[in-house]
Amino acid sequence: MDSCVTPLRHGGLSLVQTTDFFYPLVEDPYMMGRIACANVLSDLYAMGITECDNMLMLLSLSQKMNEKDRERVTPLMIKGFRDAAEEGGTSVTGGQTVINPWIIVGGVASVVCQPNEFIMPDGAVPGDVLVLTKPLGTRVAVNAHQWLDQPEKWNRIKLVVTKEEVKEAYYEAMFSMATLNRTAASLMHKYQAHAATDVTGFGLLGHANNLAEQQKNEVAFVIHNLPIIAKMSAISKACGNLFNLLQGRSAETSGGLLVCLPREQAAKFCSEMKSLNAAQGASNGAWIIGIVEKGDRRARIIDKPRIIEVPARGSQAANQDNSTANPDPSSNLA
Repeated sequence: MDSCVTPLRHGGLSLVQTTDFFYPLVEDPYMMGRIACANVLSDLYAMGITECDNMLMLLSLSQKMNEKDRERVTPLMIKGFRDAAEEGGTSVTGGQTVINPWIIVGGVASVVCQPNEFIMPDGAVPGDVLVLTKPLGTRVAVNAHQWLDQPEKWNRIKLVVTKEEVKEAYYEAMFSMATLNRTAASLMHKYQAHAATDVTGFGLLGHANNLAEQQKNEVAFVIHNLPIIAKMSAISKACGNLFNLLQGRSAETSGGLLVCLPREQAAKFCSEMKSLNAAQGASNGAWIIGIVEKGDRRARIIDKPRIIEVPARGSQAANQDNSTANPDPSSNLA
């Protein structure tokens, strides 16, 4: 699934490793470094691992950049990556930098674990509840922000969203992508999670299907709710089949964890995620989005899922009470 687990010869320990890289998608090189690091670490967090022993950074600079731009951009990306690593309790001890046609940023994360430190992603049982720990819509938000300077594309969405709402969504997406999933990984142990994965390039449905296929039990995932950055669902609808956000196929970057939790634990997991995030200045936490039932190891989204509009942090809507965003699973998913 998300990480490679290699049993070691000594003491019942395992080496857990992951690597990932991608191309820049936000304008701020420092934030791009943070997002890249968060994205790499997320594969460890998806297995409930909260500590990382070491990170390497992979960086490719574009040959189209002049020397001045390289000297400005490179230290900022490296600093963002290192700062996020330090926030995760680890450090960057090496890596590789090359010149390439494109800018590429990523890394490698490694940790040596005892068996009780990680949760294999294969233990979901019928009756479990599906929880998502970050809102969807990062790709839509980033693209819409780019379209502010492209009149022919802006005209496709200007009737459903304002420029200010696009800017708010872009910054919400940027800070969400740069947020580590470490808290969620810790709570996976506290609330006895049965399986998890992180939601990235394959979109919510793609990763839900991947997780369902890994299960030991004959189960299916049924998704009823879609928490989405405010206004991004309207943009996706206005763009036809470009994003397919409501179908769960829109790519995400450094998305949240999709976690299978015992039914009686899910609401408490969401509540604690929300309170911990609020203490860090974020306006959202986690959402119950579906159920696990007996089935054929597949995932699906119901025909008319409930859209949960997640306001951007700092917006007026974010300051209102949004306690209904974490409904009791027995009432909402009956």
